[in-house]
Amino acid sequence: MNKKKKDDHKFNIVALGGTFDHFHKGHRALIEEGFRIGKIVFIGVVSDKLARELGKKPDQSYEFRKGVVESYVLKHHPKRRFNIFPLDDPFGPLADDPSVEALVVTPESLARGESANMIRLKKGLKPVRIIMVPLVLADDGIRISSTRIRKKEIDEEGHLKKNI
Repeated sequence: MNKKKKDDHKFNIVALGGTFDHFHKGHRALIEEGFRIGKIVFIGVVSDKLARELGKKPDQSYEFRKGVVESYVLKHHPKRRFNIFPLDDPFGPLADDPSVEALVVTPESLARGESANMIRLKKGLKPVRIIMVPLVLADDGIRISSTRIRKKEIDEEGHLKKNI
């Protein structure tokens, strides 16, 4: 008989990260998985500087994006422990912190997670467990992305916008 609870909390500390520009349904899925499997969730929000270095062009500032993520977490997980911090490099504390046990990724960020594990191994740290969440698709079957929202193709829920 399987008696799994809704919140499994398989790991003590789970990490995840993203730019979180135009906070959308896909971002929520990533965060929800972190809280489902972890007791404590570390959330890295890409800094404005790192966004530029990665060739990303968020419309919203780091402070705004961080605030939106924090508001979401406080509303949906008010009694849970979490830490939101700026990601100034692609790996944040993941590459150095031995307490991190798992990383939540999407198919698009899987390679970065695997690279982080290689760095951890070279430093004598145990690799983290990589947990992949599927991309969330818009009504047209194409993934929801901040870029598509910026272009006004879809809204934050993945609904197609009517072109006038």
